[in-house]
Amino acid sequence: MSPTTSLRSLRVHIADGVAEVELTGPSKGNAMGPDFWKELPEVFAALSDDEAVRAVLLYGSGGNFSYGLDLPAMAPVFAPLLAAGGMDARRREGFRRSIKDLQDAVSSLARCSKPVIAAVDGWCIGGGIDVIAAADIRIASPSAMFSVREVKVAIVADLGSLQRLPGIIGAGPARHLALTGEDFGAGRAAQLGLVTELADDVVARGRELAGVVAANPPLVVQGVKHVMNHGEETSVQSGLDYVQLWNSAFLASRDFHEAATAFAERRPAVFTGG
Repeated sequence: MSPTTSLRSLRVHIADGVAEVELTGPSKGNAMGPDFWKELPEVFAALSDDEAVRAVLLYGSGGNFSYGLDLPAMAPVFAPLLAAGGMDARRREGFRRSIKDLQDAVSSLARCSKPVIAAVDGWCIGGGIDVIAAADIRIASPSAMFSVREVKVAIVADLGSLQRLPGIIGAGPARHLALTGEDFGAGRAAQLGLVTELADDVVARGRELAGVVAANPPLVVQGVKHVMNHGEETSVQSGLDYVQLWNSAFLASRDFHEAATAFAERRPAVFTGG
């Protein structure tokens, strides 16, 4: 893959067996809009097939990993949920397919034959957690902040956090974070095992780790990832398929409409359970 490939949401540089993939926006805080969802799976599929690449380092630009899903930019995906007349069967199936496309983009990290190291600085919210959960190694700066925030906007997280986090941090902590939607810092993330190291210059440390991985026998490294993923990803995919159906059935709600309205009006949402 050429490092000069034209991309809007990502920047890719390959040297010495390591591919660096940098989130570049264009939305504030590297929020994940249409460009990101199109380019992420394309980039990771290409890196998976590139024999010059032995490890991948993923990080964000501008002092943050990602603010998560870019709700305004992704409005066309959610428009059927807010449309007058509600969701008929055709709209529900179209929405399910949209969820699957986003899920597949996140899962491209897990499917990539090369190990992926996520280096987190600043905020990593919602979809950002989905993405790093699909990576193989996660490290963070001491100032990094995290949140499985979907519950706060009336969404059952559907891009992988609920499926992958229990295997990373345990079922109890995963439920705690997903049900509260609370923010938590790098120290707690390390205590839970979400990240395995804290480093002041997290990208530099990520480069060191990627170099160590890249120096190991490449087919053995790929084999380790493949063997460790075997079985785990089958369970993950089953959960992803289930939440596609759940959100296609239940995401269109008065509470979701309230969350969208409150976001636009910059006020706290008031949920009624409808």
